[in-house]
Amino acid sequence: MKTRKLGSHGPEVSAIGYGAMGIHLAYGPSDEAESLDTVRRAIDLGITFFDTAELYGWGENEKFLGRAVQDVRDNIVLATKFGFQQTPNPYEIALDSSPENIRKVTENSLRYLGTDRIDLLYQHRSDPDVPVEDVAGAVADLVREGKVLHFGMSEVGEKTIRRAHAVQPVSALQTEYSLFERDVESLFPVLRELGIGLVPYCPLGRGFLTGQAKPANEYDQMDIRCFDPRWQPGNYEKNVEAVQKLAAFAEKKDATVAQLALAWLLAQGEDIVPIPGTRNRKRLAENAAAADLALSAGDLAEIDTILPHGGFGARYIDDFMPDWE
Repeated sequence: MKTRKLGSHGPEVSAIGYGAMGIHLAYGPSDEAESLDTVRRAIDLGITFFDTAELYGWGENEKFLGRAVQDVRDNIVLATKFGFQQTPNPYEIALDSSPENIRKVTENSLRYLGTDRIDLLYQHRSDPDVPVEDVAGAVADLVREGKVLHFGMSEVGEKTIRRAHAVQPVSALQTEYSLFERDVESLFPVLRELGIGLVPYCPLGRGFLTGQAKPANEYDQMDIRCFDPRWQPGNYEKNVEAVQKLAAFAEKKDATVAQLALAWLLAQGEDIVPIPGTRNRKRLAENAAAADLALSAGDLAEIDTILPHGGFGARYIDDFMPDWE
């Protein structure tokens, strides 16, 4: 597996990472034994960058990932996140990036992951009640103590990035980025000015860009795709048509549409490391192979004619949409 450095401040990681969220959140029931085999297979394939969060099962995902990678801990990069408080409703958002909560969550994450340091600690979502300087300062304290190695942010805009970076260097920004969602491209200038790497989550459009999307009503009721705007009538049909065109182009490259989508992301800059998630070993191998798929300028231009501005439909319902500033 080829490697990349997350900006000028971050760690060196595999060109394709692994997002563990779907094992415990958002995509319906999973087979934990199969998921465990999948993570261990990722290690065999050379994937060294693994992403989790407190929110993903309130510690269960971190415990799972810690068990899965314990034998290779010193050879991989572990990323996790803080920024929420648990509520009775799993889809109700309660933000908390107070310095006290950052420390509490970090101590929990260290214990859950079975490690003495977190390689990359993200603020999961911006908290309007806590100045970002206080957030960055709290993480800076943890960096000085050796409990955290690098600071990351998720779903924030230029103003917030600059304010945080002035207190503690930001190594990576995580946000949704794919052929279906391209808004983050407006932040490329500031990310590259400050030497911040980009970690796209949902790089396969929550599975739509695998070519296996089904109508919304065919998913488990706890699956986020039941109410994802891209799966709703009107948008769904247009997205299916676009993916069919991408699949036809991918076939010319002897690739799958998922590999084409991941290779497209990698081609947008050497500082970009997508973290597709899967609970299936076959899909995992398919994703990892995308690191070796080279796309020419002509290929990229042809892809842009199919999806010049992203997919059809917003990436979240209004209540979940991040507010960048």
